[in-house]
Amino acid sequence: MKTVDSINFSNKRAVIRVDFNVPLNEKFEVTDTTRIRAAIPTLKKILKDGGSIVLMSHLGRPKNGAENKFSLKHIVGEVSKQLGTAVQFADDCISDEAFAKSSALKNGEVLLLENLRFYKEEEKGNEDFAQKLSKHGNVYVNDAFGTAHRAHASTAVMAKFFGAEAKCFGYVMAGEVASINKVLNEAQKPFTAIVGGAKVSDKILIIEQLMNKADNILIGGGMAFTFVKAMGGHIGKSLCEEDRLETAKELLNKAKAKGVNLYIPTDAVIADNFANDANKKESAINAIPDGWLGLDIGAQSAKQFGEVIKNSKTILWNGPMGVFEMSSFENGTKQAAFDIAEATKNGAYTLIGGGDSVAAINKYNLADKVSYVSTGGGALLEYIENGTLPGVQAIES
Repeated sequence: MKTVDSINFSNKRAVIRVDFNVPLNEKFEVTDTTRIRAAIPTLKKILKDGGSIVLMSHLGRPKNGAENKFSLKHIVGEVSKQLGTAVQFADDCISDEAFAKSSALKNGEVLLLENLRFYKEEEKGNEDFAQKLSKHGNVYVNDAFGTAHRAHASTAVMAKFFGAEAKCFGYVMAGEVASINKVLNEAQKPFTAIVGGAKVSDKILIIEQLMNKADNILIGGGMAFTFVKAMGGHIGKSLCEEDRLETAKELLNKAKAKGVNLYIPTDAVIADNFANDANKKESAINAIPDGWLGLDIGAQSAKQFGEVIKNSKTILWNGPMGVFEMSSFENGTKQAAFDIAEATKNGAYTLIGGGDSVAAINKYNLADKVSYVSTGGGALLEYIENGTLPGVQAIES
């Protein structure tokens, strides 16, 4: 894999696709700097070589051109702070002024372009738009793993306007791809995948792919209730995808046929309302009373899952065990997070991917107690499903 380490950026202007799609509060302040911090080592390497940098990113999902709340001008201060270098800003990404600013950059200087998605051409993968963006630099670096699964102009098309010697991956991309390969292609056994979240439909393909690799698959979160109902259980008013009951049955049968241990929770923390202060109690997961809904895995399931996790050598975690944002229903997710940290301490390789799993690891201050925390949830899932990504192929082809 060709990374920024293979290029000397002295007197070169690198145009870098980063993923600075970060959350902002009502005052337009960055509330989570994870993605910005992740890109800093790549940027510092280029500046240390004596190069200059043009940064490209998207922010949010603007519908009709430029919108103030999606402007990247709001993050200039935070990027400057994290990088330790004043960052200039261009209030467009392909205007004459933007090109004037990028071409005037001196070695050691950094320019951030305005939100790429203010142009519909970005998401359409428009070639003319990609070619215009390519004029901002003489080396192309893709360090935006979080968008590498999108065949957008800046992630999958731009690379064709640079020769093989003038395009590479940043450290974020390289680290992400290496960590996924370690889990999917070099996994030490036993390999356990923990899959949570609300919907089976979101995770069908990933569960099917993981059945070819994993020894154990632990199912948690709202999606567990679809499996429980498919097995004939009574789930009260818990979340359930009625149109996916047959799919759940098929997955259970496939796991059995492949000799994969597919663990479904046996008990749940249930509530009479979707609220932190609701009345709650524990129940067998297949005998939830009418009017009650499951919002977390129960203590028995958390213990069973923990034993599997702690006996594993490779672990992939995608999706929470319950509604961990509410303190009353966070125990299953919290327990899984600490069990994964313990497994890591004992030598397991652990990859955390997906927004909610990453949020949980950060909530419990365990990011430095696991092997790798992925910055791209959707990209990680798609990589597992397809074996590659448009943004990866664009550099490697």
